[in-house]
Parts: sequence; C-alpha cells; structure tokens
Amino acid sequence: QVQLVESGGGLVQPGGSLRLSCAASGTIFSIDSMGWYRQAPGKQRDLVATLTSRGGSYYTDSVKGRFTISRDNANNTVYLQMNSLKPEDTAVYYCNAVLYRSSRSSRANYWGQGTQVTVSS
Repeated sequence: QVQLVESGGGLVQPGGSLRLSCAASGTIFSIDSMGWYRQAPGKQRDLVATLTSRGGSYYTDSVKGRFTISRDNANNTVYLQMNSLKPEDTAVYYCNAVLYRSSRSSRANYWGQGTQVTVSS
C-alpha cells in the first residue's frame, strides 16, 4: 500500500502565507512526479503545481510568482510554499504522486486525503 499524508492547511488572511507538506510512504520503487491539485466548492479539481523526479516543474498561471513547489527526494516528500494568498486560493488541496511500486509494476496515481486552505479576513 501507498499512503500520502498531507499537513499544513488552515485559515490565513489575504496576503499571508502557508506551507503544505505531503509525505509518501509504503511500498515505493520510484516516483515519477509529485504535485498539488485543488478543488473549490462546486468546481472541478485542478492542477496547481507539479515537480518531476528530474526537476522539471509546472505551475498553473494563477499561482506563478506566488507559489513554490519543492521536493525532498530522500524522504518522498513534496512541499508547496504559498505566499501572497488570495481569497480565490481557498480550496481543498490534494497531494498527488505518480509512482511505481516495483520494477515490474505499472505506473500508478495516488492521492492524499486533502487539506483545507481558507483565505479570508
């Protein structure tokens, strides 16, 4: 089994900062990428940022310059530093990992349980 455990969400005022963490554990052979998605009430789940094992990164336009994704490969952990937060960043944030559980397994997609981020005064 593979588990993704997130932490770091909460309530913050506009302009504030939060740092999300996600640790992957269990039977993991290698990780292709780790990233963050978010889902606001009544909306679909959208990609926020992702980081590949080779160091390539992607950010959705609305967070560029404000959010930074980073990864600790040795501990299978991904972070999302969120600065200059806006009310429109309010959502449940989900960690995602694309990984192989063994050298013979297929690539698989795993999700964390989600952590609430609320930006409000």
